[in-house]
Amino acid sequence: MTPDAWITLAVLVLVIGALLTNRINTDVVMATGLALLLAMGVIDEAAIGSGFGSPAVLMLAGLYVVAAGVEQTGAIRMVASRMLGRPRSLPGAQVRMMSPVGIFSGFMNTTPVVAIAIPIIRDWARRIGVSPSGLFMPLSFAAILGGKLTLIGTAANLIVMEEFVSWSARTMPEAQALSPFMTFFGIAFIGLPCLIAGIAFIAIFSRWLIPDRSNVEDLGKQARRYRTEVVVPKGSPVAGKTIEQAQLRGLPGLYLSEVERNGTILSAVDPGEVLQEGDRLAFVGALDSVIDLRRIRGLDIDDAQASKLEVTDTQRRLVEAVVGSNSPLIAMSVREAQFRTRYKAVIVAVHRQGKQVQGKIGDIVLRPGDTLLLETHQHFEQSWRGSDEFFLVSELKDTRPTRHRRAPLALAILVAMVVLLCFGWIDRVAAVWCCALAMIATRCLSGTEARKAIHWQVLIVVGASLGIAAAVDNTGLADEAVSLLGVDSGAGVAPMLFLLFIVTSIASQLVTPYAAAVLLFPFTMQLAQADGGHLLPWVFTLMMGAGCAFINPVGYQTNLMVYGPGGYRFLDFARVGVPLTILIGLLTAILAPIVYT
Repeated sequence: MTPDAWITLAVLVLVIGALLTNRINTDVVMATGLALLLAMGVIDEAAIGSGFGSPAVLMLAGLYVVAAGVEQTGAIRMVASRMLGRPRSLPGAQVRMMSPVGIFSGFMNTTPVVAIAIPIIRDWARRIGVSPSGLFMPLSFAAILGGKLTLIGTAANLIVMEEFVSWSARTMPEAQALSPFMTFFGIAFIGLPCLIAGIAFIAIFSRWLIPDRSNVEDLGKQARRYRTEVVVPKGSPVAGKTIEQAQLRGLPGLYLSEVERNGTILSAVDPGEVLQEGDRLAFVGALDSVIDLRRIRGLDIDDAQASKLEVTDTQRRLVEAVVGSNSPLIAMSVREAQFRTRYKAVIVAVHRQGKQVQGKIGDIVLRPGDTLLLETHQHFEQSWRGSDEFFLVSELKDTRPTRHRRAPLALAILVAMVVLLCFGWIDRVAAVWCCALAMIATRCLSGTEARKAIHWQVLIVVGASLGIAAAVDNTGLADEAVSLLGVDSGAGVAPMLFLLFIVTSIASQLVTPYAAAVLLFPFTMQLAQADGGHLLPWVFTLMMGAGCAFINPVGYQTNLMVYGPGGYRFLDFARVGVPLTILIGLLTAILAPIVYT
């Protein structure tokens, strides 16, 4: 090997070793490896610029903005709630849940899909009487498998495809480029059968493989209970439905205590009671459940109060504030204190010594130690923290109002992006960013939210990985590695593809899917050329393996997200993940040579 190849190998070993320790952030490790290669003259500034300025990085940044727009408008919740229904068994519930999650994950980043689905699935599981632990792990696995339906399903898909397009232009300029349709939906030819097989496998065998774990996360949260009121606004989709049809009866952690209609209080509300516009519904429940209640499409806080807040929807937050012992609010009712005018905030609920406070919020007389749940502006915490008026002020996370009315618009923009990418009418990067900017222009999300939605650490990892991969390719290190492996085409392509899938899957769980996809790409292309057959089976097998992380809870972000809520133990994932990984690997290895030749 050349000196540059030896240097690249040494840097690669250091990078992988540092990633395996899990003590240093991935972006720091990859950037350091890239800097070492630059300092030693293996790569130049142009290689670094091509990595961070690659179409994959630019498209990925725009995709985060589009996904945030869909998330902020509640579009996923709107569609999912209609598809879940009321299955009669756990396998039926798993199929009902995994199918829409898998479809959504094909067109959005898997992380927001799972983040939005967790409270929906938690409440749904309690409503239909099944254990959440039987659904949360399948939720994560469905999102992972669904990410293999399109080019934009996961960042790893995008990286592998852009690397292949760039590699083909350099190595085989005379070869015909992939069509836009094949570029976007090519992975679905094996991804869709794998999704179906994965859903069937979990539905059939999970009763023996997934233990029934109690949801320890929710224990102790029920002590703090609030009374909160919501109204059925004009044009609400729940108007004209019964309470049961609107799925407002038996909400987990919430009790519908009364309905006020035209000044008349309806207590002990019958599930068959038909909701009308202007109805005010009083709920009592735990804080997390109160927050989830506000995300239900068709319900809003007291319009008469909220409309008077001089705060835009994008700037509103939920805040908890404890009334101080020297506060001027003591012994005054909420109405007398002119709370909204004075603090630019609306009291959503009042909690007092673990008991609900009876009566209308405006009539409640405040006492020291009362915990107020407020809807207010984003600077409330900064303005009143440390004052005599409140002992404690803390903003609750992820409590921005959901823009339900813009959900159809967000879905239309997402569909437009898919069409543009599928038919290739304009450049791929331009298509993604036009739709990302459309999300901002139509107020599906704000500019500030768009900037926060971009995962800058992931972009650094991808850009740095592309630079390191270029060094692996340009120095001939990939050629040498394949030669040492002694690839024998007589062994058959399917066994080699299965091995590639397994290696990529394991590497994804050790060094992140992005890094695994980029670092293994040069070796994959050398293996494909050594085999002497078609290249596409190898490319799409690498794409399938990158991110198929089913074996441990820390190997993929969505697994980690459901780990706590499901009450799982570490080895629970391996019980399902090992046979599922083998199944998906075998199916990929068998189908890839058939559908891509």
